[in-house]
Amino acid sequence: MDTAVIYPVKPREETEKSKAIVKRLITKHRVDVIAIGNGTASKESEIFIANLLKEIPEDVKYIVVSEAGASIYSASKLAAEEFPEFDVMQRSAVSIARRLQDPLAELIKIDPKGIGVGQYQHDMKQARLDEALGGVVEDCVNAVGVDINTASYSLLSYISGINITSAKNIVKYREENGEFSNRAQLLKVPRIGAKAYEQAAGFLRVPGGKEIFDNTGVHPESYEAAAELLSMFGYTRSDVAAGNLKDLGSKVQSAGFAAVAGKLGIGEPTLKDIVTELEKPGRDIRDTLPPPVLRDDILSLEDLKPDMELTGTVRNVIDFGAFVDIGVHQDGLVHISQLSDKFVKHPSDVVKVGDTVKVRVLSVDVAKKRISLTMRSKSKA
Repeated sequence: MDTAVIYPVKPREETEKSKAIVKRLITKHRVDVIAIGNGTASKESEIFIANLLKEIPEDVKYIVVSEAGASIYSASKLAAEEFPEFDVMQRSAVSIARRLQDPLAELIKIDPKGIGVGQYQHDMKQARLDEALGGVVEDCVNAVGVDINTASYSLLSYISGINITSAKNIVKYREENGEFSNRAQLLKVPRIGAKAYEQAAGFLRVPGGKEIFDNTGVHPESYEAAAELLSMFGYTRSDVAAGNLKDLGSKVQSAGFAAVAGKLGIGEPTLKDIVTELEKPGRDIRDTLPPPVLRDDILSLEDLKPDMELTGTVRNVIDFGAFVDIGVHQDGLVHISQLSDKFVKHPSDVVKVGDTVKVRVLSVDVAKKRISLTMRSKSKA
């Protein structure tokens, strides 16, 4: 929507000029979250943004995002296709911001070797690594479902029944004819026949479409059964849109899943899937995870005091503990003995990189720039 280049850090340190540019962008585009890459000058950029946010009336937060592989994506053929008018740096910036919006959709565009998925990723046969990661991505994409009106062809290609060619055709059809208003329009896309549609339809979502079931995981072949289920228990399609079906599961259970499935002429597993989807239409299983920690200020080492409780993000897990980013220049160490009230064999049994954790400050050594943290309850620490 807009681009600008700022120089808030050394050697140029054009702080005031940079602030004016960022403030203009925040006001113009009603920005509420700023993504900062964790690469070169990340901490200096974070300090610059934190100071700027104190000067503006808008409620804006920021978050530091992993930029592993962003430079690989930005120089790729795919990035050039997506943003032909942008230079490599601008494409990297878009990738970093998109990782905050939809990490899965962005990370699938990067070769697994460039993501930084583990300590020994280069020791594996790369074909095997690609295959294993491809399988995991496929599972994730099909479990969450994708918005057919916003998904890139890279993301669409992981949907069952859709390959790269048909994924590109979907995007092309969307560009030429506008947004899809229902799933059935897929059959008008070249190279998508009845078989491919049957495989793919349940994984594609059409938010705001004419048919409310199109924004759920209910497959088109089960629409009739889903509609009958609603009327059986006194609900309508508008109740699905309004989210009024929280009691549907308990009502079906009272009536007996086997009995209801028999009346509808479907299997019990299908009935359970339909109930789950109708209770939470457009549900994203990632909603059950803790949200990322958004900040609007930055602490310094001197601000930290013993017993201070903070929320942080696990940045690294090693044999003797975990390093946690709590928003200061230095990551704090949670020693293996402080990770849990119970005995911990290895830190990876308790935490993993990216986890959001609550920690308490044990001690701070300003001279040596060391922070000791604990995740144990206060009575046992």
